[in-house]
Amino acid sequence: MGTFTEHSAEEQPLSYRFPKEERLRSKKLIDRLFREGSSFNLYPLRFVVLQVPEPSEPPVQILVSVSKRHFKKAVDRNRLKRQMREAYRLHKHVLDQASTAGGTRYIAILYIGKEKNPFKVICKKLNSGLERLLS
Repeated sequence: MGTFTEHSAEEQPLSYRFPKEERLRSKKLIDRLFREGSSFNLYPLRFVVLQVPEPSEPPVQILVSVSKRHFKKAVDRNRLKRQMREAYRLHKHVLDQASTAGGTRYIAILYIGKEKNPFKVICKKLNSGLERLLS
């Protein structure tokens, strides 16, 4: 028979979920993010980040966007957004481990490339972008 182990508050197992609460949906917050946030590019991705001292329940909220100008077909845009969300979901533990000390971090990840890149490239660039956010 297997043994049951309990996790203390300090050693929680990694959560690979990406619930609706972690998605940035508020129009006011999105406008504030693009007005006041700082940005950097890791081609084909652009990261816009805003750190606010007010704490909220999810310490990180994220927005994913692909330009309609470069990808006319919704199928292509939706596939790229799905790949970006999946890459974030697999690597978000990097941000979770480095808590924001009671503040909230808002992040927009924009796809600025003009061609479709494979998932490996998107995953690699998104991971290095998240690591750059922490440094």
